[in-house]
Amino acid sequence: MGQLGSILPLILLVVVFYFLLIRPQRKRQQEAVRMQNSLTPGARVMTTTGLFGTVVAVDNEDVVLEVAPGVETRWVKAAIGRVVTPGDASAGDEAADGNTSDEEGGNESEAAVDRNGDQDSSTKRS
Repeated sequence: MGQLGSILPLILLVVVFYFLLIRPQRKRQQEAVRMQNSLTPGARVMTTTGLFGTVVAVDNEDVVLEVAPGVETRWVKAAIGRVVTPGDASAGDEAADGNTSDEEGGNESEAAVDRNGDQDSSTKRS
């Protein structure tokens, strides 16, 4: 019974590491491989380095991307980070507009309080 008591924390630590670190990472890797294997010509993608392009051709382990009209580059499938959908661009445009309901009215102290009720660091008092 004494030996089980000393080994039990180690077993629990391994189980926690599996569920918090190993399993989620494995799921992300499998999803990335599924996405990379489902690439088709015409899909708009972003590479892991941030280059946007359109898939022109898919070979066994290679993808040919058109990054500008008439400019094609060859990439390894593993370098494709995600498929970009048309809805992704509109979400970025809203954030760039800078229009928020706080700017339309109210005083300065109300604008400094975020949605969680925390004050902006510039308006905190000591």
